[in-house]
Amino acid sequence: MQNARTSSVRRDVTRWHERMNDPCSPIALPQFRLLDEAQCERIFRASLEVLRRTGVRLHCPEALDLLRDAGATVDDHNVARIPPRIIEWALTQVPSTVTLCHRGSDEAALHLSEGRVYFGPGSDCLNYLDPRSHQIREFTVSDVVECIRLVDALPEIDFVMSMGHPRDSGVPNVFRHQFALMLKHTAKPIVFVADSREDCDAIIEAAATVAGSIERLRVSPNLLLYAEPTSPLQHSRSALEKLLCMAEHGLPITYSPAPMMGGTAPLSLAGGLVQSCAEVLSGLAIHQLKRAGAPFVFGSGLHPMDLRTAISVYGAPEFQLARVGVAEMGRYFGLPVWGYAGHSDSKAVDEQAAADAVVSVFTAFLTGTNLAHDVGYLESGLTTSPEMIVLTAEIIGMLDHIMSGISLDDESLAVDVINRVGPGGNYLTDDHTIRNLGSQWEPGLFDRERLAAWIREGRKHLRDRLRERTLSILDEHAPLRLPDQVEATIDEILLPR
Repeated sequence: MQNARTSSVRRDVTRWHERMNDPCSPIALPQFRLLDEAQCERIFRASLEVLRRTGVRLHCPEALDLLRDAGATVDDHNVARIPPRIIEWALTQVPSTVTLCHRGSDEAALHLSEGRVYFGPGSDCLNYLDPRSHQIREFTVSDVVECIRLVDALPEIDFVMSMGHPRDSGVPNVFRHQFALMLKHTAKPIVFVADSREDCDAIIEAAATVAGSIERLRVSPNLLLYAEPTSPLQHSRSALEKLLCMAEHGLPITYSPAPMMGGTAPLSLAGGLVQSCAEVLSGLAIHQLKRAGAPFVFGSGLHPMDLRTAISVYGAPEFQLARVGVAEMGRYFGLPVWGYAGHSDSKAVDEQAAADAVVSVFTAFLTGTNLAHDVGYLESGLTTSPEMIVLTAEIIGMLDHIMSGISLDDESLAVDVINRVGPGGNYLTDDHTIRNLGSQWEPGLFDRERLAAWIREGRKHLRDRLRERTLSILDEHAPLRLPDQVEATIDEILLPR
């Protein structure tokens, strides 16, 4: 297995938005667009009107004071009505790029900027689809560790989240326990969740211990907090305290609401985008008022709600349209974008799950979503499947190759080569073929053999090869571990006895 420090496959849609508008580009890239600049502006102005007229309710005195001092109106019900100039100011302060590094290193792993797309799993699923028994059961600590090791081994998966909420942790704070496990078992960047400001403080202290100091962690962060406002148009005390903590330390955060269209957001996609932007931008204003220039990632988990079941669905076409809209609004604001990919409403790694994974990964690529999480999610986010992660990694590799486009330089146009081989010749032994042997994508799971070869290999279906591949990684991959004394210090900070 490759070491996580060297295994990341760099997917750069190579400033595709610029090339899309450059007729002289030497590379032709796949293109997709939903909103033009004027349409993004219309959504933005509608969001500003919501913040000016309706406002947002905040359950945190410090956040209210920051907005009040900046010129917002705060009523007796803790509703802040925010003038557009505060939002526009915040957008001029926040950086347009965020860099995440490998654990304990200044080596950059992820450059969150336009055109760069990275994938990772999700957090805190209650259920685990065991790849050995194929039974769905409650998550355990050992399952979380196995999932982290799996992500560490797969070059197509770029960052880690906790994936499961273990029921047998035996510690009072499962979020700190999850972070300790991630910090110990992978060198890849970590997106973490936390319950409180105190959790954030402890997690930052542990990460700073590995980095060498809080200053080094700030310059070369290997962590990013995922936190959420509460739709519609509310910010809980814990969410705001976490937001303010990350701003205070100058560490990156994505502050991404999860409104359900028809439930906690308008049923119309445009209305959902307007409300989502209002929720995120009000958080951004507070964040920048606390520390101008602190890193921030734009995102919204705008879901359609199935009105028959009240389930927040992941496989709906409306969800993918929402992903496109959110990504384009993030780019309009000049911010890195948080999104979703590699998930399904299916309860098994089946044809539905594969179709959902393909559509969602392709959407993430085409929209330039910088951090696409939830790879491996089944049952609308209740179950994590290691096999779904491995299948999605294969899909990422294939679609990454499609997104690399077609080179149009002289070498690729091959006019001299065609002339040299001539009518009736062949290219099999030509130097041009030899030079380009590594240009084709090679599958790891998908089968291209003829029937006779497939029969000789035991008539294995994709599900059989997928299970073998998954179990092989779980049984064999050993992540790069930290020194024993460092791991002991992490436990002292995050898991005190």
